[in-house]
Amino acid sequence: MGTTIRAELSKKNPYWLEKHRYYELKHFCQQYPIWKQAYNSLGGLSSRQADLAMCSNKYNMSNPTERIAIIRSFYSERMGMIEKTAKETDLSLAEYIVIGVTEGMSYDLLRVNYNIPCCKDIYYECYRRFFWLLNKVRG
Repeated sequence: MGTTIRAELSKKNPYWLEKHRYYELKHFCQQYPIWKQAYNSLGGLSSRQADLAMCSNKYNMSNPTERIAIIRSFYSERMGMIEKTAKETDLSLAEYIVIGVTEGMSYDLLRVNYNIPCCKDIYYECYRRFFWLLNKVRG
């Protein structure tokens, strides 16, 4: 019998989150690969004005270097929030938690692809704790 992650846990669970808040946080985490790609593509972008304009509609600055720094900071802050919360959840499982929550990878896939060093129950307990902690960080 496998562990099934449901959108809403019992309210008696210490890591209970309202269903829609859980989905909001889950979708926040699934943007991580997009942020990482955008962050990496902004290194030395000042010569590619079309890419810079696409990434910076909300910032109206004349200095492209300043715009790039602000945009990279935006992405870095969000990626760091996920990584830091994963480390606070469980230091030894942090990298697996990040992969699981950002790529939507199940425990079984983590076990096959990355040889995760714990059982399914422990992983999903940490997974739930991660979202509970992220909820506190995101406010």
